[in-house]
Amino acid sequence: MNKIFAVAGVVIKELYRRKDFYVLFILTVAITGGMWVMNFFQDIQVIRFIKEICLALIWISALVISITTAARQIPFERESRTIFPLLAKPIARWQVLLGKFVGCWLAAGAALLVFYAFFGLVSASRDHTLPVIAYVQAFWLHWQLLGIIVAMTLLGSVTFTAPSSNMTIVFIVTIAISKIGGFLHLVAERMAEPSASVLTALYYTIPHLELFDLSELIVHDWPTPPWSGVLLLTLYGFLYTAFFLLAACMVFRRKALN
Repeated sequence: MNKIFAVAGVVIKELYRRKDFYVLFILTVAITGGMWVMNFFQDIQVIRFIKEICLALIWISALVISITTAARQIPFERESRTIFPLLAKPIARWQVLLGKFVGCWLAAGAALLVFYAFFGLVSASRDHTLPVIAYVQAFWLHWQLLGIIVAMTLLGSVTFTAPSSNMTIVFIVTIAISKIGGFLHLVAERMAEPSASVLTALYYTIPHLELFDLSELIVHDWPTPPWSGVLLLTLYGFLYTAFFLLAACMVFRRKALN
């Protein structure tokens, strides 16, 4: 574990040197500025619409940070040839990959925490209420989702040659699953065999990322889900994260680095 956290620490330091956190701060200020616009409106529908925009920006920003950070880890090590002295030390390839995952996931979580903190404080300054439990659950499940995406991106980084193609594919897959993944079984009911069975199998195979989205709960002030449901979704996210990480380790173990 010391080796894994050592690699993770290097990843976080690299992000700091690349000024990613300064970009994060600027994006957060922009989102916060958008939230202040709510003070000029009294219509509840307009306020909810602005909240939806701000939360959408948070999701897009977190997605961009997670995918771009994870996609460039292994290819950068290979291009700069720092992967060879790294593996020359008493550290296994799976430890390197797991360390990259932990670093990217923690960095994404820190960025996400800043986003939700600013969003919650500015929203509370206007509404004079702060549903802490709702924000904690939304942040936690969002972070679990980012864990799945980071693991998926790392699998792509040891499979595809160019980081740009990896980022593009993961972006498309993530958006497609989030928007239409939950309706595949309904579409399958209207299709003929064997297409219906294939689509149904795909529905039960893919990770349903839409389950981790509690944006509507925050926007409409709906009751918070039970913690048992949050725990089950956390386990669900860990299983898919472990699956993608295991697949990435198996591919990376057999991949030539020259």
